Amino acid sequence: MKRTSLIIVSLIVVLVMSGCSFGASKDSSASDKKITLTLWYWNRSIDDGLLAKAKEQFPHINLVTQKIGGDFKSKLKTTLAAKSGEPDIVALNDWVMELFPSEDRFYDLYELGAAEVEDLYLDWKWQQGVTPNGKMIAFPMDTGPTALFYHQDLFEQAGLPTDPDEVSQALSTWEDYMDAGLKVKETFDGKIFMTDNIDNVYNQIISQSEQKYFTEDGQYIGDQNEVIKYAWDTAVAFSNNGLIANAEHWTPEWNAGISKGKIASYVGAVWMKQPLLEAAPDSVGKWRVARAPGGDGNVGGSFLAIPKSSEHPQEAFEVIKWLQNPENQETALSNLNLFPATPGVFDSDTVQKEEEFFGGQVTGEVFAASANNVKVSFFGERYPAVHGIMTRWLKNISNLNQETAFDEALQRVERELKR
Repeated sequence: MKRTSLIIVSLIVVLVMSGCSFGASKDSSASDKKITLTLWYWNRSIDDGLLAKAKEQFPHINLVTQKIGGDFKSKLKTTLAAKSGEPDIVALNDWVMELFPSEDRFYDLYELGAAEVEDLYLDWKWQQGVTPNGKMIAFPMDTGPTALFYHQDLFEQAGLPTDPDEVSQALSTWEDYMDAGLKVKETFDGKIFMTDNIDNVYNQIISQSEQKYFTEDGQYIGDQNEVIKYAWDTAVAFSNNGLIANAEHWTPEWNAGISKGKIASYVGAVWMKQPLLEAAPDSVGKWRVARAPGGDGNVGGSFLAIPKSSEHPQEAFEVIKWLQNPENQETALSNLNLFPATPGVFDSDTVQKEEEFFGGQVTGEVFAASANNVKVSFFGERYPAVHGIMTRWLKNISNLNQETAFDEALQRVERELKR
């Protein structure tokens, strides 16, 4: 009897110990289990080294990064339409406003804690990711503040100022810039052009304006906004005066015009430094940067968003918040020339460094000043379509009746908006 009792007690002890061991193993497994987050981005939109660090920063997350080639926007829209295969985190370019009608397909980042870090970012950039209904669907990445790039030697030969501060003052308006262009034309017998292409003049003036084609309630005002007509007329005047090289960005013609010294200047976003360096590597020390005529603007810049299909939105937001914190935006500037949306780093050594190509000038100082003064403006989801029509029409101006071309372009826009 005693032996039977002893066996029973032993069995109980074994079962209890086995149960404790099993329970501990189960708890340990649960705590060690990682969640998986997928992230879509395109080449050079996020620093690959930073993504590698993110995997160390969040050991409980299996961060799967996918660099999407080809037409990124088209792939994203197709995926959203299919409601299948969406990533947890997705990069968006400056066409973010096209997704505003689909705001319900993305998490409102305000609900995930975005307001706690809002003060760290440029207000105008932050607002570009907020829909008219007040939902924040896109978190700020880089920006594209604009400035005037100019060939110092050509300016000097034309009798124009060459010091960046003096250039900023002397060419503070588009009319001043045009007058300077006429001096360049006269000095070089029309063989050197003041700027690159007609649509860039138009684009830059639009970028400097608070109002564009739409109001926040969706009302079309492109036919009433005086800035639109002014931008058009100014661009046409540059063309008629023979100040434009007709060299589109990202073309062999633009590269040749820059490398051969046929283009004296252009207004462009900070990321236009890289094409300049690549097109004219032998012109070290000959280029400078000044504040843009007509005021400060922004062209380009990206965002990060979280599709509603993600099962881990809070964790996805923590990854976004870390990737785009001020320190990491400074790293992106250093490694990829992506200009920060976080003004807290504008005084850093990375922004304030001297650049040999620009004759030792601190160009970051110019772009930082520009970024700090960009106006908050509303684009609207149909901005790309409307703006595309206007610029296409403008580029064909030499084949059109200039007296009626603007009104005809507006009529084409109105037909588009009725579709």
